[in-house]
Amino acid sequence: MSTDPIDVVLIGGGIMSATLGSMIQRVQPDWSIRIYESLGAVAQESSNPWNNAGTGHAALCELNYMPEAADGSVDPAKAISINEQFQLSRQYWASLVAAGHLPDPRTFINATPHMTFVRGRDNIRYLRKRYEALKDQPLFEGMEYSEDPATIGEWTPLLTKKRSTKQRIAATRQSAGTDVDFGALTRALFDDLVDNGAELALNHRVRSIKRTSDGLWRIKVRHEVGHTPHEATARFVFVGAGGGALHLLQKSGIPEIKGFGGFPISGQFLRTSDPKIVAQHKAKVYGKAAVGAPPMSVPHLDTRVVDGETSLLFGPYAGFSPKFLKSGSWWDLPGSVRAGNLGPMLAVARDNFDLVKYLVGELLANRAKKMKALQEFMPTAKSEDWELITAGQRVQVMKKDPKRGGVLQFGTEVIAAADGSIAGLLGASPGASTAVPIMIDLLQTCFPDHYAGWLPTLKKLIPTVGTTLNDRPEEAARVLSETAAVLDLADHPAGQVATA
Repeated sequence: MSTDPIDVVLIGGGIMSATLGSMIQRVQPDWSIRIYESLGAVAQESSNPWNNAGTGHAALCELNYMPEAADGSVDPAKAISINEQFQLSRQYWASLVAAGHLPDPRTFINATPHMTFVRGRDNIRYLRKRYEALKDQPLFEGMEYSEDPATIGEWTPLLTKKRSTKQRIAATRQSAGTDVDFGALTRALFDDLVDNGAELALNHRVRSIKRTSDGLWRIKVRHEVGHTPHEATARFVFVGAGGGALHLLQKSGIPEIKGFGGFPISGQFLRTSDPKIVAQHKAKVYGKAAVGAPPMSVPHLDTRVVDGETSLLFGPYAGFSPKFLKSGSWWDLPGSVRAGNLGPMLAVARDNFDLVKYLVGELLANRAKKMKALQEFMPTAKSEDWELITAGQRVQVMKKDPKRGGVLQFGTEVIAAADGSIAGLLGASPGASTAVPIMIDLLQTCFPDHYAGWLPTLKKLIPTVGTTLNDRPEEAARVLSETAAVLDLADHPAGQVATA
């Protein structure tokens, strides 16, 4: 490895680092890039396909983006915004596929209908209002709604088979949804990065980040095989280490990280690969979250396509672990406490009793209770057909709030130094699906002197960057159609996948 200052150091081998590195390599190909990953392969934490549900989050089925207001109204604005962001990701992936920088798109993305499924009068009334608010929005064109069990059973039989005819149900379906293997996508992006000159240092754990007197960043790294230390200097550092980002940003000493804390939530899923069961369900079906449950714990029964094999995944069942990464330390949470974030963390604990109660209930849930939750979606589910797998860790952002002292935030947040020389990403869903717009914002924030010069290249890769689609129906239809064609989504429903 060169001892000269590196232009860009990416810490963490997940989808965020892969996306940022890929974009920088497109707009500034002469910059040197090095990636440090503490594990022996990339995409092993939250980007691993079995550590997430692989939903291409476009707000087609996720109810938490459109909560019902106190007056009973539902506002589609956030759902539209999330969908707009996902379209930028789709455009970027399509451009890389068309240019040969990504492989056969069916290795990482597949057409999979997105559905929402609810039971009971109040939930049905809400879903109907949500449908009415979305059905005429250009980015949601084609959304269907039904309260007829026969129709819902045609969409996906497992929801209605052996369900009581006395139970009132309703569902929406959007056939233009997707299932994304973010592990495969991450690996492909890193392969392209390395093929074009980037250095990938696996089994290298970053121990500290300190600013030098000349404005560079000194990065101390330990090789996990043999524990050999080495140092590097960088002009720009991105901390995309998932749950590990908080610790490293704290070690950097930037004032912008003060007051931020992390609340880790672990999870489990039930999974089956039984062909007879899998063949009856080709959709991602989201329900309503339990009272007090975080948005990332919304129950859903998902088609997953991983390494060419189709499975079904149900969950997540939330839990608690003080680890910030699946491969992390039991000291991660207590080790993140600082004088500046203790107050906000205590305020969050005070104001989120429902969440604590929910997590305790999830921790105490036995397998029979987990199966009962699945059977509310799939009445014919049998325990012997499903295996329990442990998903990745999610670290929700806690930060200062002038009114309440501290607030628990569900979502992602970029933390950047005032001079833009270091930045990191905190938080969780819908992160991976919106990696491209998140990184566009980061480029704008951290490289203001370069961004205008980069914009023409970005617009070639992502034609609608800086604009919106939902207010331009014809343009929305064109972009959706073109990206679907390049990504091979139109004629290959989930289950018909490439195995390369």
